[in-house]
Amino acid sequence: MFIRTSLPFFILELFNMNTSKTYYTLFSALLLLFLLSCSGSVTEIKTGEDVQVWLTTGDEKHLFEQMPGLAFAETTDEIPVIKVDTDKTYQTMDGFGYSLTGGSAYHLNRSITAEQRKELLNELFGTEGNAIGISYLRISIGASDLDEQVFSYNDLPAGETDLNLEKFDLSPDYKDLIPVLKEILAINPGIKIMGSPWSAPAWMKDNNSPKGGKLKPEYYDVYARYFARYIKEMAKEGIVIDAITPQNEPENPKNNPSLVMTAEEQTEFIKNNLGPVFEREGIKTKIVLFDHNCDNPEYPIAILNDMEAKKYIDGTAFHLYLGEIEALSQVQRAHPDKNLYFTEQWTSPQGTFDGDLRWHTRHLIVGAPRNWSRTVLEWNLAADEEFQPHTDQGGCTMCLGALTIENSEIKRNVAYYIIAHASKFVRPGSVRVESNMPEDLFNVAFVTPAGKKVLIVINDGTHDRDFVIDSNGQKAHTRLQAGAVGTYVW
Repeated sequence: MFIRTSLPFFILELFNMNTSKTYYTLFSALLLLFLLSCSGSVTEIKTGEDVQVWLTTGDEKHLFEQMPGLAFAETTDEIPVIKVDTDKTYQTMDGFGYSLTGGSAYHLNRSITAEQRKELLNELFGTEGNAIGISYLRISIGASDLDEQVFSYNDLPAGETDLNLEKFDLSPDYKDLIPVLKEILAINPGIKIMGSPWSAPAWMKDNNSPKGGKLKPEYYDVYARYFARYIKEMAKEGIVIDAITPQNEPENPKNNPSLVMTAEEQTEFIKNNLGPVFEREGIKTKIVLFDHNCDNPEYPIAILNDMEAKKYIDGTAFHLYLGEIEALSQVQRAHPDKNLYFTEQWTSPQGTFDGDLRWHTRHLIVGAPRNWSRTVLEWNLAADEEFQPHTDQGGCTMCLGALTIENSEIKRNVAYYIIAHASKFVRPGSVRVESNMPEDLFNVAFVTPAGKKVLIVINDGTHDRDFVIDSNGQKAHTRLQAGAVGTYVW
């Protein structure tokens, strides 16, 4: 409701009151009107909360905390304005989330009680109450470097081959990953899952090792069938793989496991083997190429320039350990008919909460969608205090999980809050819309399938900032301290 500051009307109302209270009430009202007229910033006061506000601050005093809401009101303050234009739309979002590594699944499955796990998974993947609504997961096809040990689904003694995949064996994932995924799917059956291999089975590679080396051309076909078999075996467990990438970080031979694959090799593999095998076997899982750093957008562009390969490809995945996030837009301009995904970025215990909150929110939560990404995924959902487990001689020894799980204790780290600011509100099917960016107020805006507007803002400056949210002429005045992230929903 609106309270009109009409003095004659208000005085008449006052004199209808009990006379003994009239003079005191009149004085109070006149004082209020005087203060309002002096401020020059508000001509109407609206009660109620039009805009919900969720806040995380770099000093950790507020950790994804719901704050008092904002009211839409006229304002003449000469302060920065973030104008949200819902008429100008961009890509549809698939979701926000994490990599559920083998190590993450291990801790969720073994390091806490069944009751704790149930409560935690509902918090992570549910949509009610305090749940943060994770809507997208990336898992490894075989081991990643954050598993206890290296494995593929077709490990053989030296010198042996298995061209018909008769010894294909998904059993390593039955220990932790598949049970945890089934519990997650019971909470959120619609969650999307991307699978990425760190290496082909060693017998398919030119160095006969899980680390480094290349896939032998004579095994391209059997490796394509390996992907198809994996997708079908997971489907038997009720786990739908929405997308795969042919190789995690194809330019990085240092992980254990890992495999090197050039753009030319990935083109040939997709065009002549992976795409045709998926087509022949009726597999609808998306093929997403590259899955590596923003310093080499030429890699995916070169593959997409091949029309025969392109017809099998859904889009390109990126990480940001090198390069700039704007590389995604470079690929989008070259091939606007293909999708973009941001699939991995890790936080380190050597970083600071404030520094990581700022950098990841600005470059990933804001930057990736503003450069056409349909997803934002942080690396590694959970680890322990020693950043275990990881593989030897090439496993990440300093990857901080979004959760630290130790002796049944659960700690929520910075990556938890980074993702929560988007995942809870920007539900799958949300559409990014236009918003301008005043100095230091990096932001991104969306309209959800339910018609809600969501604005995520990071004040990346050194001073607290007042600003106005302008949504189709409705205006709300707010303030963010330096380094704080706010999510605004109306």
